Amino acid sequence: MAKTFAPRIAKKERKTIDLSDKLGNDLFRFTDRKLLVGAKLAEVNLKEIQVKDQVRTKFNDDTIKELAANIKMNGLIQPLVLHRERSGKLTLICGERRFRAMSSINYEKAECVILDDKSPDELMAIQFSENSAREQLHYIDKADGIYSYQQATNASERKIVDALGISKTEVHRSLIIAKLPEDVKEAAKKFDTEKYVLLEYSAIEDAKLRKDIAIQIAKGDIVKRSEIQKAIRAGEVLTSGKKSTSTIKRGVSANALLKAFEEKSKTMKLDAKTQDLLRSLMNEAKDIVDM
Repeated sequence: MAKTFAPRIAKKERKTIDLSDKLGNDLFRFTDRKLLVGAKLAEVNLKEIQVKDQVRTKFNDDTIKELAANIKMNGLIQPLVLHRERSGKLTLICGERRFRAMSSINYEKAECVILDDKSPDELMAIQFSENSAREQLHYIDKADGIYSYQQATNASERKIVDALGISKTEVHRSLIIAKLPEDVKEAAKKFDTEKYVLLEYSAIEDAKLRKDIAIQIAKGDIVKRSEIQKAIRAGEVLTSGKKSTSTIKRGVSANALLKAFEEKSKTMKLDAKTQDLLRSLMNEAKDIVDM
């Protein structure tokens, strides 16, 4: 018996599919669901997709191979996310790992979510959120993504928190890391350096000590927080036997001040609302000191 097909519908008459309630929450963990309203689902030839700079810059080749094998066996489970430019070109917004995996096994077409008329800051928020929700994004790439979003939107830290759904502390630390020298950041990715190493390094005020520590980080000699703290303490001891102003010393003083203030507040007669506000301020101050 011959197959019957539905009549062909002209492109102009095709209906737009609202995917905002059809896609799982894992696709856009933080982004406002309103950004998905009006999205279209379509099969697209991979050769028609343009790949620009993405939030993620570090890819694990082994996981790409595993993903390719999985796609080959089970097909593409999660669609790529594209944006249709005014010129009509389709640009990849989310799914570069999937795109690379499919390209490696000569896939020709893929299911794609197509977005139209999105502003640059909306696209950056979508891209950042989707990448963060998948294979763990390296903290350097995450920091650069947050900084790029700030540069593109001129947003304050508070607005970034609201737009990307990240804690205030994480945003603050990420912006500090993003502004560090590129060779230090590249070394951190290459040697899997702990995040707190870069945060400790960023607080060094002495120019010579900062330069010496940067060299050690770039070589991969310092990858743990304990190692940089030891190097800072060693570098602070001058030939005269005196100590220079240090981040460690300032950190201890700040902690002592916070502790004293906390003890004093226990003896103060405050109403519940003021106590909650004071507790919140103390926690934020501790986050900055522990940075």
